[in-house]
Amino acid sequence: MKAVLCKNFGPIENLVVEEVESPQARKNQVLISVKACGVNFPDILISQGLYQFKPTLPFSPGGEIAGVVKEVGEGVSHLKPGDRVFTLLGWGGFAEEVVADARATFPIPPGMDFITASSVMMTYGTTYHALVDRAQLQAGETLLVLGAAGGVGLAAVDIGRALGAKVIAAASTDEKLALCREYGASETINYQSEDLRERLKTLTQNEGVDIVYDPWAEPMPNRHSGLWPGRVAIW
Repeated sequence: MKAVLCKNFGPIENLVVEEVESPQARKNQVLISVKACGVNFPDILISQGLYQFKPTLPFSPGGEIAGVVKEVGEGVSHLKPGDRVFTLLGWGGFAEEVVADARATFPIPPGMDFITASSVMMTYGTTYHALVDRAQLQAGETLLVLGAAGGVGLAAVDIGRALGAKVIAAASTDEKLALCREYGASETINYQSEDLRERLKTLTQNEGVDIVYDPWAEPMPNRHSGLWPGRVAIW
């Protein structure tokens, strides 16, 4: 099978396409024929050797994929060959076939295509964990999403709306903010042309927001200004 390989840590331009042996599913694993693979910023970092883990060289980047189960290993009962699935890998997805942990592999919902399924785990999974498990967002609360037009930002807008929160989306252009409204943002802030702090004062009647979702994991400005909450979902 063909795979995109990182043979030495460095720029992504150094990645190569080569023939490699097809993997085999072992206990609690599934072999998947890849139909689509998400592309995320960690794929760049891991190829440069700058991520929080370093796979043994050579390896294929690609942290999340969607495809069709080709083979199941011992102990796998909830999946079978022919099932349409998506999974989170960490790396290995830029290949024609991958082996995945069956416990992190799920059937694709009816009506969802492979491309959409291959981009769900990292953005929506990360954001659900941040907003639900960590920040414990509740219906009726006000959620501020910074960088709201990016992958995890849009997921935060979407999940926040679904959970019944009032979502304020902040982004750098009006075009990006229009997309945020499509995902459910009730208010928007263009932080290139508007004063973020003053706009938040107006939108919240000087009460501030309950939760800030910061996808860049940078320190929050004005934490003591009365505009920032006791709960910050930094991811």
